[in-house]
Amino acid sequence: MGALTGGCIGLGRNRFVAVVMAATVVAGCARYERSADAGGKASAPSPVLRVGNYDEPEDLDPQIVTGVPEHRIDMALFEGLATEDPKDLHPIPGLAISWEISTDGCLYTFHLRPNLRWSDGEPIVAGDFIKSYQRMLTPSLGTQYAYLLWFVKGARDFTEGRLKDFSQVGFSASDPLTLRVSLDHPTPFLLKIIASHQAWDLVPTRVIARFGPIDQRGTPWTRAGNLVGNGPYMLKEWTQNQRIIVVRNPYYWDAANVKLDEIQFFPTQDIPAEERMFRTGQLDITAMLPSSKIDVYRKERPLDLHIDRYAGISYSRFNVKEAPFNDRRVRKALSLAINREALTRDVMRGGESPMYAVSYPNDSGYTPEARLSGGVTEARSLLAEAGYPGGQGLPKIKLLYNTSETNRSLAEAIQAMWRTNLGFEAELENQEWKVYLDSLRSHHFQLIRSGWIADYEDPNVFLEIFTTGNGNNEGEWSNAEYDRLAAAALAAHSEAERYANYQKMDAILVEECPILPIYYYTHPYAMSPRVKGYWDTLLDNHPWKSVWLDSH
Repeated sequence: MGALTGGCIGLGRNRFVAVVMAATVVAGCARYERSADAGGKASAPSPVLRVGNYDEPEDLDPQIVTGVPEHRIDMALFEGLATEDPKDLHPIPGLAISWEISTDGCLYTFHLRPNLRWSDGEPIVAGDFIKSYQRMLTPSLGTQYAYLLWFVKGARDFTEGRLKDFSQVGFSASDPLTLRVSLDHPTPFLLKIIASHQAWDLVPTRVIARFGPIDQRGTPWTRAGNLVGNGPYMLKEWTQNQRIIVVRNPYYWDAANVKLDEIQFFPTQDIPAEERMFRTGQLDITAMLPSSKIDVYRKERPLDLHIDRYAGISYSRFNVKEAPFNDRRVRKALSLAINREALTRDVMRGGESPMYAVSYPNDSGYTPEARLSGGVTEARSLLAEAGYPGGQGLPKIKLLYNTSETNRSLAEAIQAMWRTNLGFEAELENQEWKVYLDSLRSHHFQLIRSGWIADYEDPNVFLEIFTTGNGNNEGEWSNAEYDRLAAAALAAHSEAERYANYQKMDAILVEECPILPIYYYTHPYAMSPRVKGYWDTLLDNHPWKSVWLDSH
């Protein structure tokens, strides 16, 4: 989800498609499976939703995953204190039935629903949240999203090793149904984070401990038969590179209102093949649409075409620790030399907007005023000033991207613009999702295609990831004034004061160019008209318990 989660959008493996298409032959978009009871008599139809899911998930541990493919599945398996309204994603009660916020905005008191249970039937109590958040903040787990809990007193000090006693962090339980969260300062968007991001979801530490050290990544606790969750669905099957199946969780607090019996998630890196699967009735919802098919769908299948708003940015990260990108002039030259209007119009074709700043426009009433300006002439001048006139002497530059048709087309177009406008030939390299994530986290790149999807609705979500030490600042850019403004924004006494600091932060990003901005997202995809309860939302989050299929 970034959602995000947050994080970058990833797309799955080519070899999966042939397997699924050979093994699955169905007619129509909505599939209803009929089962038999013990006497052999057919029971009522069972609604099954089939969803394209970008890529094979890296894992299903909500505290360590960072990508959209993982977040979409975890939304079915796990829940936090608050969850999202399916139409506009505003926070609504989840595992907590209600909450109070102190007048100074620094103390949240959550009241849990009585009789909450895990998917194995064991009770959920307030102490489970404290154990879960302790794991999330444990330094040795190395979670990239620990910073989303750093608003809590002592949380950052615990993650960074300055505080050893977790009882001094601002979580406490006065009784089994009451959880208190104490903050360092008012955080007006905290409930949005809790509702939308898996970092605040509840995980079963008692189960995790059965499969190895609690702070160890990649243990088999997330496999089918092992995973215990608390969401509307539970994991039934995970067949690597083929599909993940989740089914109703009978212990979920709102099980009576869960509308689907089963959801099947398919990794679909090959976007043209995914589109064919939709046309032949093997998927109800695609993850994406090939850009070459968008105009076809506009003309021939308008009821299936959806182009939704999407609070996301597409950009490339510079590794600012490595030459030549330790020179701001080179970074800015490469940024000014691309034609964003042509990229969105001719390559993407999904209504995307050219991106000349960082923050997403009109996010909770905030739009960045700073704007990248200049063109090819200035780009050439900057490159010459940095010692590379006409691209001569420039070290070899490699642009890395995660495998997909769209990413390849975009990279090739940018490569051609640099060749024409700056006189150098960039090398292109693609990697499958998991390898790409390893390259990103280990900082093993020069320039890497990235996308950031808002984890919650607030301008802070796009700006905080460039602060020093942030778990998602993989380019390792650091600026003391930027960090000071970020702290001042969080300590601000009004939204106007907070937003004024954000404007200064956006201006620094435009001037320093730690990233190469490309476009603001939209989300083009195909969906059967039989799918209901799947609303156009800014974060592309869709609470699965509210989605259903019309059988008519």
